[in-house]
Amino acid sequence: MDFHVIIAFIVNGVERIMQNEYSGKRTQLIKRFFPYLKKYRKTMYLDLFCAALTCLCDVVLPLILRTITNLAMTDLASLTVSLVGKLALLYLVLRLIDAAAQYFMADMGHVMGVYIETDMRKDAFDHLQRLGYTYYSNNKIGQIMGRITNDLFEVTEFAHHCPEEFFIAGIKFVVSFTILCGYSIGLTVLIFVCVPIMAVVSVVLNQNLRAAFRRQRVQIGELNACIEESLLGERVVKAFAAEELEASKFAEGNNDFKKIKKLTYHFMAMFQASTRLFDGLMYLIVVLAGGLFVIYGHITPGDLVAYVLYVSTLIATIRRIVEFAEQFQRGMTGIERFFEIMDAPIEITDVPDAKELKVSKGKIELKDVSFEYPDDHNRVLHHLSLTINPGERVAIVGPSGGGKTTLCNLIPRFYDVTGGSIEIDEQDISKVTLRSLREAIGIVQQDVYLFSGTVAENISYGKQNATREEIEEAAKLAGADGFIRELKNGYDTYVGERGVKLSGGQKQRISIARVFLKNPKLLILDEATSALDNESELLVSRSLDCLAKGRTTLTIAHRLTTIKNYDRILVLEEDGIAEEGTHEELLKKQGIYYKLWNMIE
Repeated sequence: MDFHVIIAFIVNGVERIMQNEYSGKRTQLIKRFFPYLKKYRKTMYLDLFCAALTCLCDVVLPLILRTITNLAMTDLASLTVSLVGKLALLYLVLRLIDAAAQYFMADMGHVMGVYIETDMRKDAFDHLQRLGYTYYSNNKIGQIMGRITNDLFEVTEFAHHCPEEFFIAGIKFVVSFTILCGYSIGLTVLIFVCVPIMAVVSVVLNQNLRAAFRRQRVQIGELNACIEESLLGERVVKAFAAEELEASKFAEGNNDFKKIKKLTYHFMAMFQASTRLFDGLMYLIVVLAGGLFVIYGHITPGDLVAYVLYVSTLIATIRRIVEFAEQFQRGMTGIERFFEIMDAPIEITDVPDAKELKVSKGKIELKDVSFEYPDDHNRVLHHLSLTINPGERVAIVGPSGGGKTTLCNLIPRFYDVTGGSIEIDEQDISKVTLRSLREAIGIVQQDVYLFSGTVAENISYGKQNATREEIEEAAKLAGADGFIRELKNGYDTYVGERGVKLSGGQKQRISIARVFLKNPKLLILDEATSALDNESELLVSRSLDCLAKGRTTLTIAHRLTTIKNYDRILVLEEDGIAEEGTHEELLKKQGIYYKLWNMIE
């Protein structure tokens, strides 16, 4: 059977059973999910084959009991030990086949789900790596983590069980209906009258269940975000003795999650109760109508026994599908939240004919640059033009909100300009590859992020194939080698999460060592010393001076003492560059820079 035929069968089955106002959206989600399933279609074929084998026992057992019952009541002499032994042997063989098939379904079927989960998580992570600053500004990390961990675990179960459950249900439903009609069409019609009623009730309850599961997923993401924020900020929490505040915030989120989960279980209980009610109704019809059919000679006692067993099989199948609806809804919610990540637009991309950036001199030109943030359309830069000559050290100062950091974010294309252009050595940065652009730029920020690992591993982030000698040389140039060797394990010292085991000055010098190892043509220093104490500032400033030597350097500074020897200083305000010149020239003007300088004296 062709893969697409199976897919169509499953989709149609899902649509018919779970039809509601979300059907169109659900169908689209399933269709988008199928490429992940198609990759492992051979395993799925084997899984469905094994699923078909597991149906044999359920189909054959009623026939065996019917044969024994009818012979016992009409022709006892024909019911021999040999015949019973053969029937028992047949059933034993079927059970062995069933056990082997169940083993494969539980083993390789779940492994297939794990493979699909892994592929989806990789795609989600790769996509997240390409998303811009705007996405992370508008989404909580805890929510994102929930989408690529917990949600995708539900997809694992969905990927394995969804084709399997509906395939088994289809086989048993068709076989049971056909055999039951062979015994008694009238009794079968009475039984199957309950099925559409049961389906309608299930659909109504499923709508509530689906909504409840989605709220549950959202709230667990909120709870994760709350926990993450509190734990990462535990020093601030302790400093302000705010443990009770954090506990109350957590308790609020935890209670909200409790309420949502209670509501989910309420809908689930209604769902299961309705299923059992319909089970009882169908058995009631079998007992009442079947007994009357036996009395009036329409069916034999053996037929009734077989009929009851087939009805039991049918009911078990319906119950299995109905109960699977819970897992189906969780899986669909996981798939939906996965594709919400995948559908998030990648704002910064390479143009189709993007070329490699070639930096020979290191000249930076901003030509009539304007910029506003895409989410709130807040204008930050307006028709700004600026030229930074090769090897020149330029500092930008000015009040907060003037666009200093924004300007530095535009050069490596963390954001794209909304007007004008930026060129490096007469190459428009929007027309070169992002990789070559960012490889040419070294950035040292105020908020240093160190990864959980060793000192050496964090330095080597600047050049991932660097030798130990190159790492140590970079540390020496950054003025970090001395304190590193004094650490417990030297370069192999574990720095803790976000580098919590190191001081601010130590972390900053390690970040400078990264850039030394990277050896970029262009350098951006974003308030690299503003959060340091005087001693650390002095040490880091020396390292930065060494780093900036021979490189085109753009620096954002709050502490004016660190930039007084720069080649040029720009005072940037909301309306653009208000003043420009050397330290001495700007002091002579007695303008904005003069006032800023005198504020620190």
